[in-house]
Amino acid sequence: MSDIVEAEVLPPWLAAQRTALLGQRGHAWLLQGPSGLGQYSLALELVRAWLCDRFDGSAESVARGACGECGSCHAIDVHAHADLCVLMPETAMIDLGWPLAEKAQSDIDDKKRKASKEIRVEAMRDAVEFSQRTSARGRGKAVLVYPAERMNHVTANALLKTLEEPPGDVKFVLATGAAHQLLPTIRSRCMGHNMAWPDTADALQWLQAQDVAAVDAATLLSAAGGRPDDALKMARGGQSARTWALVPKAVARGDVTVFADWAMAQVVDALQKLCHDLLVVHSGAVPRFFADADLPPAASMHALTRWSKELGATVRVVEHPFNSGLMLETLVSRAQTALNSKR
Repeated sequence: MSDIVEAEVLPPWLAAQRTALLGQRGHAWLLQGPSGLGQYSLALELVRAWLCDRFDGSAESVARGACGECGSCHAIDVHAHADLCVLMPETAMIDLGWPLAEKAQSDIDDKKRKASKEIRVEAMRDAVEFSQRTSARGRGKAVLVYPAERMNHVTANALLKTLEEPPGDVKFVLATGAAHQLLPTIRSRCMGHNMAWPDTADALQWLQAQDVAAVDAATLLSAAGGRPDDALKMARGGQSARTWALVPKAVARGDVTVFADWAMAQVVDALQKLCHDLLVVHSGAVPRFFADADLPPAASMHALTRWSKELGATVRVVEHPFNSGLMLETLVSRAQTALNSKR
């Protein structure tokens, strides 16, 4: 997951959005925009404020958000708030430290099944039942859904009626990096908020405050397409300006070692960015993700276009349980062929 910012280091562009949203009325919000812009962090900040013992809706509390000191804030910090229901794929719950339902945890521990990459309909039904209960702390309840596009149609339909007519004092915040994948009926029942892109200088300053070396911050921010959360994830995954710069020419040589320890989704993402940059250079424009000097000589437009279509098809199946070694060799081999083609 790309939205990994903790509340205590909330960057200024998210703090400004939090203040704007807390100053508005509504029971269901949809935070939408490209991934890596802080949807999860902003959603968590909203529910922290809604449930905070000291949040009273005044201008001062709206500007501040959650106090960070009361019992409610502490319960959210330790992922154990009785009035907060978090709906995520089980893989995301595990990555972000949220506890799974007892039966789900038992099934996974006993290897009866793998952690789900979708929001399970059973979890949604539990959330609907949760919304109908009385608030434990008397401050209302909140449901956080992230990433919302991981609801399939059955799961989304289980949420519709409750989202339209919430029982009691319950608020919803859905966060997504792919709003177009949501059912129109889900989108229409929420107040939409388009995530703001941060200023480059602010993003670089924030990345350096997260211990990303200055020499790496600018390169990784470009590599992430200007999305600071994704840049931070790359840095924490061991990538640097040097390792990113090696990718284009290594791929042109067919060298798979440049992707050592990368997840398959990361490999495909990097190849798509490389293909994009070569296409725009071929058209006389400036590359976005890689430095111009790091790119190999441009292949033919026909070969690059064909490769782009292949990568688009690969994205749709990248999470399937293929043999990762064979898949990596295949991806790099096809890339090498495309990059060295003159036809």
